Amino acid sequence: MSKKKEKAHNLMEQGENKAELDLDTCGIKVEQHGICAHVFCLFFADSHFQKRPRNYAHLGLFRQVIEKAAQKVCFVCHQSGATITCRETGCDCSFHLPCATQGGCVTQYFGLYRSFCREHRPQQAVDVVPKVGTTCFICLEPVDNQTSYRTMVCPACKHTWFHRDCIQNQAVFTGARCFCCPSCKNKYRFSMEMLTMGIRVPRRPLSWENLHANAEVSGRHSCCDSRECLCPGGREQAQEEGPWQLLLCCSCAAEGTHRRCAYLRCSTASWECNSCADPIRAEKTLQDQPYSIPE
Repeated sequence: MSKKKEKAHNLMEQGENKAELDLDTCGIKVEQHGICAHVFCLFFADSHFQKRPRNYAHLGLFRQVIEKAAQKVCFVCHQSGATITCRETGCDCSFHLPCATQGGCVTQYFGLYRSFCREHRPQQAVDVVPKVGTTCFICLEPVDNQTSYRTMVCPACKHTWFHRDCIQNQAVFTGARCFCCPSCKNKYRFSMEMLTMGIRVPRRPLSWENLHANAEVSGRHSCCDSRECLCPGGREQAQEEGPWQLLLCCSCAAEGTHRRCAYLRCSTASWECNSCADPIRAEKTLQDQPYSIPE
């Protein structure tokens, strides 16, 4: 391996380690020429990946993104390999996607997949402040005395306050189909505001529905859901390792595939089903509603 390629590999490995524990933030891994990256890291890095999300190696863009990242330093962790740059004109502030929340940045998981540093991030346009003693509607812990990066309010009812981390966890838990204000239940205005403020709302069923369904079949999904199962033993046949090991979706755990059926390498440790891994379709529509998300 050349020194240049080895350096690029090390940089992407740093970002990979940062994102290892949060696939909901960074998406699934893709590999090109032995170098791994996460889907959303690529989407925020270059608009070409958004247009052709299933062809990550198109025109050598994968390598170009890596080379650009090698020249940028994350303002949060001060390490190289920062693939994301603030979209504000004239701002060259760069950061890793896993470092975004720690640095107070906003990453918008829809449309053009825009990112903003803490200085240029969008703010909630509300004229209310929480009353003394107001707590987060979700965790019941105190919130800040005004809207901030950490403290948010429902734009519809304007009296339901919550922490950013709490509403993000709820979005991951419910998915786009049922995501709404936890108090007034407003869906459209609330979802649009949260997406703009950097909350990722994945398109997938309720997590508790998946858990309930899995509990009825020995507590774990146990068959291959690929369109064409190639396993000689059938969809329910699985080995502990190798091409016929059954991988469950790392996001919803409601679907599975044999490595060979999904054309994955034997070293691949995680997989995401089509419903969870299609961010373009997910953020353009919520619950199949006929509207487009405004820029």
